Amino acid sequence: MAQIRVGILGGAGYTGGELVRLLLRHPQADIAFVQSGSNAGNALSSVHQDLLGETDLCFAAEHTPDVDVLFFCSGHGEAKKFLLNHQISPATKLIDIGNDFRLRAHASIAGRSFVYGLPEANMTGIQTAQSVANPGCFATAIQLGLLPLAQAGLLSGVAVHTTGITGSTGAGQALAASAHFSWRANNIQAYKTLTHQHVDEIMEILNAVQPVTSKPLQPVNFVPWRGDFSRGIFVSTQLSMETSFDQLQALFHGFYAQAAFTQVSETPIFLKQVVNTNKCIIHLEKQGNMLVVHSAIDNLLKGASGQAIQNMNLMFGLPQTLGLQLKAAYF
Repeated sequence: MAQIRVGILGGAGYTGGELVRLLLRHPQADIAFVQSGSNAGNALSSVHQDLLGETDLCFAAEHTPDVDVLFFCSGHGEAKKFLLNHQISPATKLIDIGNDFRLRAHASIAGRSFVYGLPEANMTGIQTAQSVANPGCFATAIQLGLLPLAQAGLLSGVAVHTTGITGSTGAGQALAASAHFSWRANNIQAYKTLTHQHVDEIMEILNAVQPVTSKPLQPVNFVPWRGDFSRGIFVSTQLSMETSFDQLQALFHGFYAQAAFTQVSETPIFLKQVVNTNKCIIHLEKQGNMLVVHSAIDNLLKGASGQAIQNMNLMFGLPQTLGLQLKAAYF
């Protein structure tokens, strides 16, 4: 197979930097350009300083039309604006890491229809798609913890309460009071309580995978937290469930038996197992009728750029794991 020519729009942020790092080592990918309006002409290593000696690429002011796949790593709303103002070849595949096209009501634009890019729920759709909307980071972690229950019809009529904590990179690279070291250090805070933007996409996917005879699901009650660390997401979801623990364990193991990156652990999980990997690791606990599903991911990898490359691999008929066989920095 010929090398895949890759373009990146908005490459100066955290997700753009992660995408570049992964693609530089992807055996089937060649980076044609990395665009950044505010850094045009500057070396990539002037912003992503760890890339010194890794690449001589400089940020481009504009996009180059002749690419096989175009990644949108710019802020929310920018991909939609770009597609309304530029002609993109129908042969060019698109992957948006932002939230412009994740919901079905907003998935079509300029003759394009975006497919939701969660491989564990929609692999066939991704494989045949020309345009993919990459899931949100919290949405990925929460959905992966609930998909087996939804598909089995076990979420119908059940109240779901979930809490998740994320590292500072989840807030992006723009300056904000709550992203400064002096604010984050020795500190946590709940934010967007019950109003987080990822809830709608979580509900769409869970409703889509449950049996057609089931009633619409109750909204997921989600409380996100800002954490005192750089990267990673840890989610705990609590719900009432009469199904036995052994049956639930078998259900989750069966659902993810063929998954490339999602694993079910028999022992308690922790963040360092997944940081710097494209993995999601899930652990179940049950007391009486109360089930708790813990799930952990790296917000910049399985929650963003890693999953975007997993989707690229599927779209081009490559193994999902290609270029993503990462070793965690465990300690």
